[in-house]
Amino acid sequence: MKKLFAALLVLGLIVAVSGTASAVDVKFGGSYYVAGVYDSNPNVLEDSYSRAFFWQRIRLEPVFKIAEGLTFTARVDAMEKQWGNAYWFGADDETFSRTTNPVGVNPKIQESMEWERGYVNFNTGIGAFQVGYQLAGVWGTVFADSTVTRPRIKMTTKAGPLVIVALYEKYTESTNNTIAGTNGLTDAEGDGYVLALLYPFKGGQTGILNVFQNKADGRVSLANPSRLKLYLFEPFVKATFGPVYFEAEVDYMTGKLAEFEAPSAAADVDIRSLAAYAMLKTSMGPATFGAQVGYAKGDSDGNADGKREDLLGGGNDWAPALILMSLDLNTWSMGGINSANTTKNNMILFNAFGSYKLTPKVELGAALTYAKKDKVAAGWDKDMGTEFDVTATYKLYDNLTYMVGAGYLFAGDYFKSGVAAAKVDNDYILMNKLTLNF
Repeated sequence: MKKLFAALLVLGLIVAVSGTASAVDVKFGGSYYVAGVYDSNPNVLEDSYSRAFFWQRIRLEPVFKIAEGLTFTARVDAMEKQWGNAYWFGADDETFSRTTNPVGVNPKIQESMEWERGYVNFNTGIGAFQVGYQLAGVWGTVFADSTVTRPRIKMTTKAGPLVIVALYEKYTESTNNTIAGTNGLTDAEGDGYVLALLYPFKGGQTGILNVFQNKADGRVSLANPSRLKLYLFEPFVKATFGPVYFEAEVDYMTGKLAEFEAPSAAADVDIRSLAAYAMLKTSMGPATFGAQVGYAKGDSDGNADGKREDLLGGGNDWAPALILMSLDLNTWSMGGINSANTTKNNMILFNAFGSYKLTPKVELGAALTYAKKDKVAAGWDKDMGTEFDVTATYKLYDNLTYMVGAGYLFAGDYFKSGVAAAKVDNDYILMNKLTLNF
C-alpha cells in the first residue's frame, strides 16, 4: 500500500510540474561585465594617491509569459562587487556560500543576490498596465536620466498617433514603517503622480513629462514638520534630418522644497530649478562625430534666499567623459574623483566626440570635454577642467565585447575646494571592460 501511495504521489508531482511548464513560457536575458581601472590621482591634488581595482556584476532578467498579453518580468543582480572587497566578508577568501554580516563601515558593495524588480504586465481594452517594482527615472533623452527601480502602477494607451502614459509611484511609506520611526503617523509618506505624452512623427518623436511629487516624510519632525511639493516638466525632441541626428531636452522644476506646518516658525523654501541639453551628430561612412552641451542651474547659497535652484542635473546615465563626474568611478571605488565631483548638478559641460569603425568588429572613439560650475560660493573657482578620452572596442562575439580606454584630465582650480593654498594636479585613468549580453 505504501509503495502504491508513493508511486501515485510521484505521478502526481510529474503531472503538476509538467502542467506548469507547459503553461508558462520563460525567456531569459541578462548580462555580465567585469571592468578594471587604474586612477593615477583621484583627489586631483598634489602629493595625493593612486588606486587600482576591478568590479563586476551579473544580471538576470527573466520574462514569464503566462498567456497572450500577460507576462511577469523580473530582474536579479548577483555578485555586484569589487574583486577582493572585504567589506562584507572580512577576509581574503570566502569559505561560506552565504553573505555574512558586513564588517566594514557603510558597505556599499552587494556581494550576494538581490531581487531588484518584479512586476506584472497585462493588456486590457483601455491600455497596457505594469504593476510592481519596475524601471523608473528615465524619460526622453539620456540627459537627466538616473535609472532606478520604484514601485509603480503604470498605464499606457493611445489616442490616434498620440501615446499617453499615466502612472502612480510610491517613494516612502509611513504606515508600519518602524525603521524610520514614523509608525502610525498619518500622511507622512511620499507619492508621485505622472502624466506623459509622446507624439511620433516621420524621422523622430517629441513628448512632455509632467510630474507631481508630494513627499510628507518631513512631517515626522515635531519642531519643524514640513512636506515637499514639486512639479517637474520635461519636454524633449528627437529628429533625424538626412544624415544628421538631433535631440534636445529642457527640464524645469518648481514648487516647495519645504512647506512648513505649525508649530514651526520657519519660512518656506521655494524650488526654481532648470536644466537643458542638446546633441547633434552625423555619420560619414564608417565615421561618426558630433557635439553636445549640458547645463544645470547652480545655487551658491543653499536655502539662504528662500529658493533652491540646483536640484536638477545631468543624471547618472548621461556619461560624456570617463573621469569628470563619472558614475562608474563614484560607484565602484567608494567615491569619484575629489569630493566635489560626484554629481552633474550646477554645471555647464561641452563635449565633442567621434568614432571610426576600422572593421565591422573594431571601433575607435575619442572625446574632448570641458566642464565648469554654473555658480560657486565666494573663494571658489568655477573651472573644473578639460578632459581628453580615447577608447577602442573589439567585438569578440556578437554578444561579447572588450573595451580599453584612457582619459586625461587637465584639472581646473575648482578642485581646490575654496582653499587658496591648495595645489591642483592632473589626473589620468586607464581602464578595460569585458561585457557579455545574453
